Amino acid sequence: MLEEYGIKTLDDVNVSGKRVFVRVDINSPIDPSSKKILDDSRIREHTEQTLRELVSKRAKVVVIAHQGRKGDPDFTSLKEHAEIMGRILGVKVKFVDEIFGSRAQEAIKALHDGEVLVLENVRMWDGETKSAKAEDHAKSELVRSLASYVDVFVVDAFAAAHRPHASLVGFMPVAKHVVAGRVLEKELRALAKVRSKPERPCVYILGGAKAEDAADISEAVLSQGIADYVLTGGLVANLFLAAKNRDLGRPNVRVLEEKGFIELLPRFKEVLDKFGDKIILPVDLAVDFNGTRKEITVESLPTDYLIKDLGTKTIDKYEAIIKRAKSLVMNGPMGVFEIDAFAEATKRTFEAIASSKAFSVIGGGHTIAAAAKLGYMQRVSHVSTGGGALMEFLSKGSLPVVEELKRFSK
Repeated sequence: MLEEYGIKTLDDVNVSGKRVFVRVDINSPIDPSSKKILDDSRIREHTEQTLRELVSKRAKVVVIAHQGRKGDPDFTSLKEHAEIMGRILGVKVKFVDEIFGSRAQEAIKALHDGEVLVLENVRMWDGETKSAKAEDHAKSELVRSLASYVDVFVVDAFAAAHRPHASLVGFMPVAKHVVAGRVLEKELRALAKVRSKPERPCVYILGGAKAEDAADISEAVLSQGIADYVLTGGLVANLFLAAKNRDLGRPNVRVLEEKGFIELLPRFKEVLDKFGDKIILPVDLAVDFNGTRKEITVESLPTDYLIKDLGTKTIDKYEAIIKRAKSLVMNGPMGVFEIDAFAEATKRTFEAIASSKAFSVIGGGHTIAAAAKLGYMQRVSHVSTGGGALMEFLSKGSLPVVEELKRFSK
């Protein structure tokens, strides 16, 4: 039982011999030309933590998931996902290229105890991506077609929990039991430690190129007394610096314009005016000076060169703050870590987190990619599977699917 949320878990239900529908998020990077999976980490996470337990308890497991969006290069079948699951489990995982038609239903009915069936990419059905309440989705073709087969519905897709789509919430009103899976349970327990009751000092580190939510998250965690400091890097730092009336120089302003971030400057200024002493900005930066790293002070802005990393004095300052922290959250790399010359701030930030005694959470696709490349995946307390879901949870303290799960957990 997840007591702080009032949500039941797999510990609270007997799954032996039961048909257990599991909504996972195994949305994976796909090679656009071959359609092959490039990284199976999400598949591995759900398979090893939740599906393996259900198989060992002799449940009849039906997996529901999505891959990409219609029209996007990564929109494809879940057949390879099922094959990877089978290799991880060491058993054959069945797959049917249907979501809720007669062949899918027959495959579900034919399942034996301890077997796993993966249904086709649920987003191939147009009704999946409508956002609605659980009761409305329960009337959909998907749920009406499969409801009679569901004994237990397991919600395990934290990374998609910010979207109340049909397969995520629609089975909640009709299933005999509704519980959180192990991945979702692990995420919620970890995030409670840095969101609802963090040990102090609590430090949030926000960077990367996806800076749209950074101002909202900063305000949320500072206004509610969750975080003591917010350290900034990447485009998040550039936006706060620009909001502070720092002219970054034409090449860097152009980047903000191309991403549509210029219109965010009033919002960043508003947050900076409220919490300026708690939002820590760079004092120096590293620019790409004709292919080499050159450090400049913030006072010397504007620059004719692209800002690609934090400077040494800023990193020293951040390390000192991280060293004193008891709770740490990092979302977004500090610089362009893909280029060795500009990976310094990201690497040293990870090293400071790994060396600290704080409970640490990292998340977001680029953050995880940086941690994997630089060798820090095993040196933090919790690696979140969520990107957008993580950001929304940190900002609001919950997610639409989690709220529905609270209502229907039984």
